Order: sequence, then structure tokens, then C-alpha cells
Amino acid sequence: MRRADFVFCLGYDGSTAIVDGRLQRKHGSLSTAGLAEAGLYKQALCSALFAGDAAESEQVLALFNAHTAHPASTVAELERLYGTSGVPEGVTKVTVV
Repeated sequence: MRRADFVFCLGYDGSTAIVDGRLQRKHGSLSTAGLAEAGLYKQALCSALFAGDAAESEQVLALFNAHTAHPASTVAELERLYGTSGVPEGVTKVTVV
């Protein structure tokens, strides 16, 4: 699975990833920090998870907490909030909608 597909994935149908094509075209070139600064916290978190960089995840958490009335205390809590925990195994197809 490519970074852009994972970052802009809406969900999964079996082994098929469903990707938001409009959002991917508009923001696909942004870095993790750029996504977070644009308010795309879930996408920024997915970008950090794809990179496997704990420092990027902490940066996303800090930016999220700076702009919300209900801050998350840990990266794990932010992952639960957005329903993501890492790149899934077994994705064989990507559908862009």
C-alpha cells in the first residue's frame, strides 16, 4: 500500500482500501506537519504511522491538542479517536472514490 493511499483511506472492504480521491489530489503532496497544520489530523497521524516515526506522531498530537477543546493525552489515545493503528496487512486492491 502506498503512503498516499493509506493516508487518505476512508475504510476497507475486505482486502480493498477505499481512498478519498478528491482529498488525495488536493493535499497529497503535503508532509505530515503540513497535513496537521491544514487541520487534517487523521491524515497527518496516518502519515506519521506510515513513516514509523514516533517524533512525527508526537508532533501531530501537539498540533491537535493546540487546536482542540478536548486534548488527547497520548498518541495511542489519538489513534483510538481516529480509528487507526498502523498500515494493515493484506490489502491487495485500492479503490479511489
